[in-house]
Amino acid sequence: MVKKNLSPNYDIMQSFSLKNIPDLDTCVLGALELFSKEKLQSIIVPYEKPLVVGSGNAEATGRIIFENRDAIFASESNFEEKLKNIKSIDGVVLISASGAKHAPIIAKISKNYKKHVTLITNEKTAPAEKFLDKKHPYDEYVFPKQREPYTYNTSTYIGMILGKTNESPRKILNYIQNNTNKIKLPNFKKYDKYYIIVPTKFSGIVRMLQVKFIELFGRVVARDVETLEYVKHATTLVPSKELFISFGEKNKTYGKNRLNIPLPKGADYATMMAVSYFIIGKIQKAKKPYFKENIVRYTQDISKIFKSEIKPIVE
Repeated sequence: MVKKNLSPNYDIMQSFSLKNIPDLDTCVLGALELFSKEKLQSIIVPYEKPLVVGSGNAEATGRIIFENRDAIFASESNFEEKLKNIKSIDGVVLISASGAKHAPIIAKISKNYKKHVTLITNEKTAPAEKFLDKKHPYDEYVFPKQREPYTYNTSTYIGMILGKTNESPRKILNYIQNNTNKIKLPNFKKYDKYYIIVPTKFSGIVRMLQVKFIELFGRVVARDVETLEYVKHATTLVPSKELFISFGEKNKTYGKNRLNIPLPKGADYATMMAVSYFIIGKIQKAKKPYFKENIVRYTQDISKIFKSEIKPIVE
């Protein structure tokens, strides 16, 4: 009897090269296969008024994780202004998949302001780690990750979000395979404009989906991402040939071309992220390989900007 491979997508993620970079949907399934085998930490910090700092989608992840806390949110661009002017901040939560690039600078400056720093990362030896106290269980949270193309950041942030929501990765994986993957999808090649509508309770995912479209398609594919409530505010005033993709709540009003993607009952942010990234991966499959054709050049250019080597594949 041949034993069934329980992690085929994770295995793909571990073995791909620059010649056969997988699409985002495969990356999502691989991450969920990984997390189905790993025990994830719950994120608990003692601060009453934390400053939550991250760059790009790390900032969006922080907003999701600390959505229900009396927290202040910032990026690498404005965190020091917050530290300087808001005296009630009693700790800094730094979210960085690599713990590199801006992260050591943010950690160092935070320590200069005499703020305790908690690092949420995916690297056991992150450069920002040297600024941590390393005396408390909440000083650092290191989440598992899979090997991924640079900027995909799928396992990195889904894992952190699972540390907040405590959703079952196996249930999310089964739902995508048994439900989302069986939806009859339209011909995505017909559209170069997309309007993504998410349930209002998942407003924190809006920026993450915008960034993912930018990373994969640049300005070649147009996109809007809004909540079901915000879409009411004249965002569809000028009609165009675009595909409206709604998640969770069925769109019965906006656009002539519609795709509705259900979410399971009781879905939280990790499910929302996984299902939406999975569908964006299907769009990626239907388009020219913009990301794959440009990732090597981009990482070479960005390495010069950060003055450290950034590889197109993050091990």
